[in-house]
Amino acid sequence: MTLEIISAHEITFKGEVESVTLPGKLGSFTVLRNHAALISVLTAGDVNYMAGGERHSISIRGGIADVNNNVISVCIY
Repeated sequence: MTLEIISAHEITFKGEVESVTLPGKLGSFTVLRNHAALISVLTAGDVNYMAGGERHSISIRGGIADVNNNVISVCIY
């Protein structure tokens, strides 16, 4: 599945991942391949993802996540 993490200034990450854990407003949640479509408000915290068998983390102040058809789009601020 594809993860895109973007802000108004840059594309922070775009690539293939195995899983993504996001800091949702109602609590952290993990997205795996073929996850149901959803939109969520994100709070300050870390976006953790597995890519190429390695764990990566990006700290965010908040944003919005959209999950649809194995594409996770995360707009951060």
